Amino acid sequence: MPLPDPRGAGRFHYAGLGGSGMSALAQFQVMSGGRASGSDRAFDRGERREARQQLERLGIAIHPQDGSGVAGDCAALVVSTAVEDTVPDVAAANARGIPIVHRSELLAHFVASFRTIAVTGTSGKSTAVAMVFEVLHALGRRPSVITGGDLELLRARGLQGNAWYGGSDLLVVEADESDGSVVRYTPAIGVVLNLQRDHKEMSEVARMFEVFRRQTREAFVVGEAENLAPLSAGAIVFGFGPRAEVRGSSLALGPESSQFEVDGTRFSIPVPGEHNVEDALAAIATCRELGVELAEMAQPLAGFRGVGRRFQTIGTARGVEVVDDFAHNPAKIQAAIRTARRRVEHAGPGPALSPRQPSRGPAAAGRVLAIYQPHGYGPTRFLRADFVETFASALGPEDRLWMLEVYYAGGTAQRDFSAADIVAEIVARGTRAEFAPSRDWLVDRVAEEAREGDLVLVMGARDPSLTDLARAILEAVGSRRARPANVRASGQ
Repeated sequence: MPLPDPRGAGRFHYAGLGGSGMSALAQFQVMSGGRASGSDRAFDRGERREARQQLERLGIAIHPQDGSGVAGDCAALVVSTAVEDTVPDVAAANARGIPIVHRSELLAHFVASFRTIAVTGTSGKSTAVAMVFEVLHALGRRPSVITGGDLELLRARGLQGNAWYGGSDLLVVEADESDGSVVRYTPAIGVVLNLQRDHKEMSEVARMFEVFRRQTREAFVVGEAENLAPLSAGAIVFGFGPRAEVRGSSLALGPESSQFEVDGTRFSIPVPGEHNVEDALAAIATCRELGVELAEMAQPLAGFRGVGRRFQTIGTARGVEVVDDFAHNPAKIQAAIRTARRRVEHAGPGPALSPRQPSRGPAAAGRVLAIYQPHGYGPTRFLRADFVETFASALGPEDRLWMLEVYYAGGTAQRDFSAADIVAEIVARGTRAEFAPSRDWLVDRVAEEAREGDLVLVMGARDPSLTDLARAILEAVGSRRARPANVRASGQ
């Protein structure tokens, strides 16, 4: 059945509208002249009121998830992989003969309708998308964006931040490999950032990237990693090594920013970590293919506003910083912990540091107090051994880890293990880790443990309330009497 016109008179109804990918499509459809409505179990429970209000302000009607939204002038039901056939909206669409469109099919339609830059990879997609968008936006190119992260530039305008219609033919999108939908897209410029073990085996994802490469219409940008070498023929390679055409040099990593050069042009980005520099190099390579000069990119990247929950500081209380991060696979968790460790070891004024400069060792008082909520039983089961290895190797001897129970969003997932089982394996490796039986317990426990100079790192995906948890921890830390760095909690 052909896809109805998203800009036509018919209304598209989104089941699971609260998801980042779904809400982005609905917002973009409405911003570009179409009509949309949606439903979500979280909205039915009275949760995420701010997100609901942001959607309603754009004219997106919210219905209960009982099938009532799939009626009248509804031209199509949009679903994601997470939406099961038992959802009432799906049953209603089947009963009424209304087309059911997968999220990726609709995104593929938009990708084909614009001069699209599609960014994929197992880490860094949202940040690279945001960097490309902000450069083009700052230079008056009027780009549009559909992504999974919330761009702070757009949030400042009262939007959710994951969609914008700029009015030109340029569209920047995040192309998801986790559900295999990346093979649907035919972008003008394709970008592959990296390939790590995440939702699927790397060999399977590599085959998807090969299809994506063949379907790219103009230019292809790819990272320099060895496992991406089969994609590099005729492509623009970015990175730090000799194979990179867009090569970063003179790298200096500070606790809150990063500096580097490309072909003699100096760049500074207000985000820490080598992984963010890699994303910036990908954005530079991409924008150069769109005719942007290196010198033109420096100022927009220096003013990069960032993406929500990407090593985002919630605040500091009594000398303890609380950071909220989207990290949810081993590579992202390792990068987040490494960035946090650099911040606590090198906090304070001073020149940026070489990425290989040794730490200050025992004199550094700060610790990383890591909190992780696994997202989904399937992904956690698949990566269980990798999580154990990552936390055991990335955390220092004085650092701490607390793990919440696996996040369950509903459905038929097999819940045959607990995060407590993973914690036991991490403890057996010598890491100081505890299972958190509840968030209230966790807030009290972290506030009791935290001391001046520590950094609390809240990590996890899919659950929007993790930011609320980070705020609750910040408040609890602030309400307790600060402990000096050389004083341990009782029993430690």
